[in-house]
Amino acid sequence: MTFHAASREALAAVELTLLDVTEGTAGSLGAELFAVAGLLDREVGLRRTLADSSTEPSSREGLATSLLSGKVTDQTLTVVTAAVGARWSSPRQLVDGLESLATTALLVSAERAGDLDSVEDELFRLGRIVADQTELERVLTSRSAPVEGKLALVRDLIGGKVAPATEALVENLVAQPRGRGLVTGLEALATEAAKRRERSVAHVISAGPLSAVQQEKLSASLQRIYNRPIALHLEVDPDLGGGLVIKVGDEVIDGSTRGRLDALRRRFA
Repeated sequence: MTFHAASREALAAVELTLLDVTEGTAGSLGAELFAVAGLLDREVGLRRTLADSSTEPSSREGLATSLLSGKVTDQTLTVVTAAVGARWSSPRQLVDGLESLATTALLVSAERAGDLDSVEDELFRLGRIVADQTELERVLTSRSAPVEGKLALVRDLIGGKVAPATEALVENLVAQPRGRGLVTGLEALATEAAKRRERSVAHVISAGPLSAVQQEKLSASLQRIYNRPIALHLEVDPDLGGGLVIKVGDEVIDGSTRGRLDALRRRFA
């Protein structure tokens, strides 16, 4: 999601508050912030009132407190009141901000549990699985299907098989897509997890599985090229014929047999 200038400042300020209150509570904090974001997404009038910068911040904070006190933890209430007291570019960006804060809280919980690597990899792999199974994506993104049914399917697929933060992030994306595609949403979450580790992401497609030694050498080479740590997301595509296709951001390094053949065809076309 893209934030305008005022919203970026608001988000940065509230993130400091979030990090101050996350000790031991980051997982539940993330889930509750997702719930609050969902509430404001559904209630247009409430969203506009809580994001109305023409009113006193204390009034907006008081309204949030009266609505949520006793229904969420003190930590969540602290973050939400800080958010509604800040100045956002639009009411919609307040919702975006709360969702971003929820994601951060869950990634912090994964980091503290030593699961951040797993969360990043699980989100990426789930994105690839959904991309390859169009019927699964159709069911999980159907507007006519009940949300509880879609969440039950998600829990059958990944419940107890992935890190708690991964499960919470995926469930929110399915329950509250807010115009996002499932595959692109999963990829964006994987990228956020990588950023949390201060690493860039290299999407690597190979004709066959890479050994641990090959992965280490590739990671070291990419780190030298880009002068920063690089997280590898691996995918196997036998149709490549051989070699690798590596995408880092908008840059593509195509060293595959198929890529070289395509380039040769273009040259002689």
